[in-house]
Amino acid sequence: MTSLTYRDAGVDIETGDALVDAIKPLARATDRAGTMGSLGGFGALFDLKAAGYTDPVLVSSTDGVGTKLRLAIDTDMHDAVGIDLVAMCVNDLVVQGAEPLFFLDYFATGKLQLEQARAVIGGIAEGCRQAGCALVGGETAEMPGMYAKDDYDLAGFSVGAAERGGLLPKPDVAAGDIVLGLAASGVHSNGFSLVRRILAAAGQGVGSPAPFAAGQTLGQALLAPTRIYVKSVLALHKAGLLKAAAHITGGGLPGNLPRVLPKGSVAVLDATAWTLPPVFAWLARNGNVAPEEMLRVFNCGIGMCLVVTPENAEAATAMLRQQGETVFRIGAIEAGTDGAAPEVRVEKLAPNWPAA
Repeated sequence: MTSLTYRDAGVDIETGDALVDAIKPLARATDRAGTMGSLGGFGALFDLKAAGYTDPVLVSSTDGVGTKLRLAIDTDMHDAVGIDLVAMCVNDLVVQGAEPLFFLDYFATGKLQLEQARAVIGGIAEGCRQAGCALVGGETAEMPGMYAKDDYDLAGFSVGAAERGGLLPKPDVAAGDIVLGLAASGVHSNGFSLVRRILAAAGQGVGSPAPFAAGQTLGQALLAPTRIYVKSVLALHKAGLLKAAAHITGGGLPGNLPRVLPKGSVAVLDATAWTLPPVFAWLARNGNVAPEEMLRVFNCGIGMCLVVTPENAEAATAMLRQQGETVFRIGAIEAGTDGAAPEVRVEKLAPNWPAA
């Protein structure tokens, strides 16, 4: 009988080792205060004291990229989804008042392709750089028979910290507070099962020209990476201007903003305060998607909501704009029924909303 090897079974140890060597400089470039050691150990170390914390509470988050990966694979464009992976985790940390400290990734594929994997992990390193956190480790799993050729899956894990007295939301969110919306960079990383269904219904492929983005294909436009809001939101929080924040992902505005509001409150939003980005108008029109469903599935142009006092709204807006954010004043908190679950009410839609 021929002597079998792991490579005969579909797993190439040498390619895995080559990938580790290729990504070491990428990970090293994300080092920050508190980072200890380097890739290659059995576990990653992080020094909270060296990071400047005296009474820290750890905050953790895990997420993936979802079926947006299908578009990345079909277009052979892999660097942006690495940024998405980081964004989906670190944006969930910062809304709790936490600074992302370090990140780990899980990359699983049927057949490890060095350039593809390096592009994905290069995007992860870029996302960590934008968020100010260290890429301290991860896992690459080559699993023949589990994934079709060229397919892969991603998961991300991030840990952050906040001083005990700096956690969000603050307990004094109340009627009269203002809701600011930060512009999204695109569809971000949720709703792509519906996006792909709309593409199919419209008879469009990822290589078709995007009518809403000159010079880009639909694949390129839809793969725009999720915006990372960490540095701007942390700056606002450290300035004492922020009461609560909500990352707008799956569930949209109605599903995410109530998660940081007290019982008996209603966030009343005016969707004429911002223009629905063309990508969402195209999706709504080509999928015949009702406005209520659009709001429930997509961010519809608002990737992050921030709650501030009326007195701080102007200063908060100015600070966020200095940080490079596009800011809209999209609504306010009102009193609802005592003890009732918090909710969002969208009262108006901009004229460019299809079927509005």
